[in-house]
Amino acid sequence: MKNTALTSTHEALGAKMVPFAGYNMPVQYEGVNIEHETVRKAVGVFDVSHMGEFLIEGPNALDLIQKVSSNDASKLTIGKAQYSCLPNEEGGIVDDLIIYKVKEETYLLVVNASNIEKDWNWISSKNDVGAEMRDLSEDYSLLAIQGPKAVEAMQSLSSHDLSSIAFYNFIVGDFAGIEHVIISSTGYTGSGGFEIYCKNSEVKQVWDKVLEAGADYGIKPIGLAARDTLRLEMGYCLYGNDIDDTTSPIEAGLGWVTKFTKDFTNSEALKEEKERGPERKLVAFELDERGIPRHGYDIVDGNGKTIGVVTSGTMSPSMNKGIGLGYVPTIFSEVGSKINIQIRKNAIPATVVKLPFYKA
Repeated sequence: MKNTALTSTHEALGAKMVPFAGYNMPVQYEGVNIEHETVRKAVGVFDVSHMGEFLIEGPNALDLIQKVSSNDASKLTIGKAQYSCLPNEEGGIVDDLIIYKVKEETYLLVVNASNIEKDWNWISSKNDVGAEMRDLSEDYSLLAIQGPKAVEAMQSLSSHDLSSIAFYNFIVGDFAGIEHVIISSTGYTGSGGFEIYCKNSEVKQVWDKVLEAGADYGIKPIGLAARDTLRLEMGYCLYGNDIDDTTSPIEAGLGWVTKFTKDFTNSEALKEEKERGPERKLVAFELDERGIPRHGYDIVDGNGKTIGVVTSGTMSPSMNKGIGLGYVPTIFSEVGSKINIQIRKNAIPATVVKLPFYKA
């Protein structure tokens, strides 16, 4: 089990630690609902240093990225980030990721912790253009400072105007007494804020100063359990649940990051799938009655026939109702469609809704 540079800090704070993607990670401190509400209403800080970071550089860096990713990275300018995915040859997804353009011919790829080795091997296997690749995952830490008060709470830690960093933009500047930190207006919660990339040797200082600066704004450390409920309320996909090697970006609703203005891995087949329409789609649903949908529960029609499966589900802390994502035949995918979630012996009625569940 690997530790992040802050593992002992979390333990000292009384966090409940669990194995996650090969790392010893804090799942909660005070409780999921309290932590969830802190991020929705104020500001919280997550240690997500288990995520992977690859640097791709050189004259052919963009060529490699364009070949392996579904979005059009040629649109990126320095200081901009882009959500994308890595399609495989069979119509599925190797991983989803964020691509940062740091300098001309220098890109940072941020990948899921559980897929670091898989992604590295996949991208390396496609690198016949001589792009320089470096795996920085073991050397860098990542903090997510999320919530509507994040800008105000963190402004004292940087000489840069944090409110001027637009969504999916970033700067490299000073933060918490450390130079050359990536301050990125990205996150996985839907409540605004930043993600901070720094070296492992620097992250304890950053963590301490973030908690100090945020004290008057009600900042709290937040665990992975609340990270999951927050992302699900926004309908953000979780790799391994809602998307994986067998789900296509088209059926997963990721057509918006699948650009056919260029050639990439399996692009012809995905273009055909988009044109004819997928046989199934990932939908968002709310339960019409009390109940909690869970990953792996069957989705059934009015006759009790299994038509799909729940990929993510929870009791929404913000809305106090059961919500979830799952794959169903396209005929059941229209907003307003009625489906049922099999919770033990009961088929609980549910309605397909438009994302996000949580409307700020």
